[in-house]
Amino acid sequence: MTTGTTDARVVGGSRAVGYLVGALCLAIIALMLVPLVLSFLASLKPPAEAAAVPPEYLPRSLSLENYRTVATYQAGLWTYVANSLVVAALTILFCLALSVPAGYALARYAIPFKEVFFLLILASMMIPYQAMLTPLYLMFSSLKLTNTHVGLAIVHTILQLPFSVYLMRNSFEAIPRELEEAAVMDGCTSMQILRRVFLPLVLPGMITVSLFAFISSWNEFIAALIFMSRETSFTVPVMLTGVSTGIFGVVDWGALQAGVIVSVIPCVGVYLLLQRYYVSGLLSGAVK
Repeated sequence: MTTGTTDARVVGGSRAVGYLVGALCLAIIALMLVPLVLSFLASLKPPAEAAAVPPEYLPRSLSLENYRTVATYQAGLWTYVANSLVVAALTILFCLALSVPAGYALARYAIPFKEVFFLLILASMMIPYQAMLTPLYLMFSSLKLTNTHVGLAIVHTILQLPFSVYLMRNSFEAIPRELEEAAVMDGCTSMQILRRVFLPLVLPGMITVSLFAFISSWNEFIAALIFMSRETSFTVPVMLTGVSTGIFGVVDWGALQAGVIVSVIPCVGVYLLLQRYYVSGLLSGAVK
């Protein structure tokens, strides 16, 4: 009788903990979604209603005027979206091209002082990237890389590369050495081992690097503002700054919220598409 009572209490306690955890998760989800929902509702308000003081959270009438303002702003929304996509794609390509071989070498080769090199790479993450923009701009100006997608992608790669190397090194270290030894016994060279054995196994880590590189590049503002001076070269974050400025410098809140919603869609879409690989890659690469 006592055992049955104890088991019932344990089950009841487990259910209570489960309900508490579920309620906490729902609260966190609501906390994250409420700003997006309010932003979406504000983007559907007419411009005058969106700028009303005090603001009203629910629109009294629906209008697509804010989205038309964003779509037709200066060079056009799709020009800025295309610029951001090209820069983000180049950033992903550069990050993978550098971090995969670097992570492979740091994880599998007996390089003298490699731990020191690795710590120096990670230490660069502590430097505020704003401090690097002035010398980088002077260097890129002499190389004619300002106002180019490649130049801005290189800057974004510099900002993202230390974390990418960290993820890839830990992803390679998580692979059992027996697989590498078996490939060596079969006569594979180092590059064949990397291409045929390791790359399929570290694919989740590579996708995680790609996702972080995409989001970092897509949302980056200061470097894009400094390195891009032509209107047709601007990225989406720079465009949002311009489209939010109304008459006499008054903030056009409706157009700003419409631009925010448009800029969020690619990030959410890419994350949902790669979510399964992202979770496994982050666990194998960052938590080791």
